[in-house]
Amino acid sequence: MGTLGIIVAIIFIIFLAMKGYSIVFIAPIASIIVIVTNGMDFFPSLIGSEVSFMTGLTGFIVNFFAIFLLGSILAQYIEKSGAAQAIAQKVLSITGTDKPFPVLIAIFLISSILTFGGISLFVVLFVVIPLAKPLFKQLNIAWNLIVIPVFLGIGTFTMTMLPGTPSIQNVVPTNYLGTTVTAAPLMGIVATLIAIIAGIFYMRYALNKSLAKNEKFEAEEDAQELTLKENIPSFFLSILPILILIIIIFAGSAMKVQNIVLIGLAVGVIVSAIVFHRFMPSHKQAVSLGANGAITPIFFTAASVGFGVVITLAPGFGAISDFILNIPGNPLISLTIASSALGAITGSASGGLGITMEAFANPYLEMGVNPDAMHRMSAISSAVFTGLPHAGAVLSTFALTKLTHEKAFKYSFITMTVPNLLALIAALLIGIFLY
Repeated sequence: MGTLGIIVAIIFIIFLAMKGYSIVFIAPIASIIVIVTNGMDFFPSLIGSEVSFMTGLTGFIVNFFAIFLLGSILAQYIEKSGAAQAIAQKVLSITGTDKPFPVLIAIFLISSILTFGGISLFVVLFVVIPLAKPLFKQLNIAWNLIVIPVFLGIGTFTMTMLPGTPSIQNVVPTNYLGTTVTAAPLMGIVATLIAIIAGIFYMRYALNKSLAKNEKFEAEEDAQELTLKENIPSFFLSILPILILIIIIFAGSAMKVQNIVLIGLAVGVIVSAIVFHRFMPSHKQAVSLGANGAITPIFFTAASVGFGVVITLAPGFGAISDFILNIPGNPLISLTIASSALGAITGSASGGLGITMEAFANPYLEMGVNPDAMHRMSAISSAVFTGLPHAGAVLSTFALTKLTHEKAFKYSFITMTVPNLLALIAALLIGIFLY
């Protein structure tokens, strides 16, 4: 009955998420389903001060709020100063804007640079999509293709694979495993190369197929348009805070400095405030919007983690845990399956990863599994199946582009799934034979 209750709760989450309900609303209700069907103490399991849904939610916020906050403020400085525009224009000047494929490559590069620079993927969407729309219209190419370069840039290697990336998916395992954000660099680099090659190959294939079918530009007229700033920083100034952030992360990780991503983001914000001062309409606006913008994404992820804590407390989880831990073969295989499944269930790589670490970090460490390999494998696998219909990134992208699941889901699913899956297989082979 307990295990069945967990399965029902998971189905409940997926169904309501696909209907557009917020995970902040769904997660506590799903937790109640687990609590009731598993005969757990109701209020201690839901809002208790020891181990409960609420302590899981608040614990995640306590551990990661500063990263969400500083990353969101940095994103506002990059956007409001015109730095994102300057970076985009520089990339477009190199790739050109007169042919479809180079434009797709440019959008992919812009998305990748901004995401690797610590900018939230949701903020990157606000920057890139309005920039891309007039280019697609000018070239008269199908608007639904936009999801391919965007998701390849924000949802694959910069999110989970590239050593040093300041994404929350790369930071979460450090709190449980004692690793750094540059953990298992060989696995990460090989996975990155495979994901990029696979993604670009698919992007070229999808574009050629669309052109062969004579598909044209069609988009809702009220889709967001980009207002270009006239006074923007140079490309060097625009990229400077991102470069400093990356340098600090790599140097600090090599020296085993604690909280290095937090330090790097803080320095990035300070540098941005200084070098972008004369380009900023208002520092107060950037800081306030950044602070407010950090609230929703961290609560989305924290709610998923809170649900995960309730699941791990449930007696019915014992059967699921035993099944995963007893999967034959190298322990990294079972860890990969667990992280992939939980990422798919929650529709969030960070949420699924948080649950995976809560449930399985200690058992696998006690088994003697290499923590660096665990870090990279769990991170990469958490994103493999997060291109599902109920995923937050998918829903946000479709809302901004005014696209529907019918028109664009195929592209988003393949772009998120195939490169991540191929990269995961390569990383898993390295993990099995070298770690």
